[in-house]
Amino acid sequence: MPETTHVDYSTKIPNNVGLMDDQRVLKALEQWHPGYIDWWNTMGPDGFQTSDVYLRTAVSIDPKGWAKFDYVKMPEYRWGILLAPRMEGRQVNFGAHKGEAAWQEVPGEYRAMLRRLIVVQGDTEPASVEQQRFLGKTAPSLYDMRNLFQVNVEEGRHLWAMVYLLQKHFGRDGREEAGELLNRRSGDADKPRMLGAFNEETPDWLSFFMFTFFTDRDGKMQLESLAQSGFDPLSRTCRFMLTEEAHHMFVGETGVSRTAEATCAAMKAAGIEDPYDINAVRKLGVIDLPTMQKKANLHFSLSLDLFGSEVSTNAANYYNSGVKGRFQETRIEDDHVLTSDTYPVSKLVSGQIKMVDEPALTAINMRLRDDYVADCNKGVERWNKAIEKTGINFRFKLPHVAFHRHIGEFQNVKASPDGQVLSEAEWAKKRDAWLPSKADGDFIQSLMQPCWERGKFSSWIAPPKVGVDNKGGDFEYVKIHQG
Repeated sequence: MPETTHVDYSTKIPNNVGLMDDQRVLKALEQWHPGYIDWWNTMGPDGFQTSDVYLRTAVSIDPKGWAKFDYVKMPEYRWGILLAPRMEGRQVNFGAHKGEAAWQEVPGEYRAMLRRLIVVQGDTEPASVEQQRFLGKTAPSLYDMRNLFQVNVEEGRHLWAMVYLLQKHFGRDGREEAGELLNRRSGDADKPRMLGAFNEETPDWLSFFMFTFFTDRDGKMQLESLAQSGFDPLSRTCRFMLTEEAHHMFVGETGVSRTAEATCAAMKAAGIEDPYDINAVRKLGVIDLPTMQKKANLHFSLSLDLFGSEVSTNAANYYNSGVKGRFQETRIEDDHVLTSDTYPVSKLVSGQIKMVDEPALTAINMRLRDDYVADCNKGVERWNKAIEKTGINFRFKLPHVAFHRHIGEFQNVKASPDGQVLSEAEWAKKRDAWLPSKADGDFIQSLMQPCWERGKFSSWIAPPKVGVDNKGGDFEYVKIHQG
């Protein structure tokens, strides 16, 4: 099949996988396309479908220059199928098939397993668009609005990436699954999205920034693991998606940082030293740091649940079969088979949280989650350095992994952010000190007033250090024609 680093825009579906020479898949995708556009128009950014947005579109998969910036209306964005270049001689790098040539077709015995992984990953992409569909209406600047819409169209393209794999490699089952990806809805009582965190509301911009920092980082870890897959088309798909995921995490990390920066600057100007003087800080029209910590607690704990159970035979089977590896598998110094290795897992033992050695194969999820926590900590440390520079005495901290969990070893445990096991009564008494209360939500909502004037930003968030595509601070990132 002809493949190129450049993207073919001659079909309705831009691609670099030679769709013109694969009429069966091209036809299937063209039949899926109207349903996708209908979903986008009904569930995508509400009220901005006719606006011109300064978006980047992939014109090549060459890492040196794959993005072209221009104004485009979101329903006219050129979604399509982009795979990273094929690596000649690539092998399965782990599990029972280690050393074999990577598979270009789905091995029959792993068909159901691979389909499930692709469907679950695919389901998260439209879910986050649905969760964020009303945020444009309260955007704190045109710059932030544009970033939101860029994240949204790329999540849409990631859905296309998974649907291509389903349509090309899974026949009728794949076509049915592709249809179902457009039928489920985030938070719907009858047809919810598959994973819990993707059925939560994203009610405000601080939630959006926390989501893109924490939950998109889970996405990064999952994509990195799938990029190790012995099924080469899945690996190549995920490797390209990772180039876009980095931007989503950047939006989250800088969004939280800019929110904290605005808070610290307002406190300094007003002569307020104590970050815990919440009422005084809120009167300045900014979000107090302890409430930001509560939001971080919530989104971190929801994102930890996305890793599944710490000890998992499913994860062991994925690994042993060669379909899903570990984070940066090829850089790990072990035998990549793990039949005799162990890995420490946090568990509740006799009322105390302890580390227990488990077989490394069944502890794959735990290892990936540990890599995730380490990655989160690096970003949190950057937030803290920025606060430190202002002289305000406050540090963000990730809560203990047992805190506020609904899946895995700690799902029936009540624990404080520092890992103390609590009674139900103790938890109920302290809950609002650790997680956003209704009053916190109402306060944040009161700040969510749109600020759409060129070069202007809401009081609660600082401007970015640099704009998008080297544009100045007063660039018109979105030309709003509401419809």
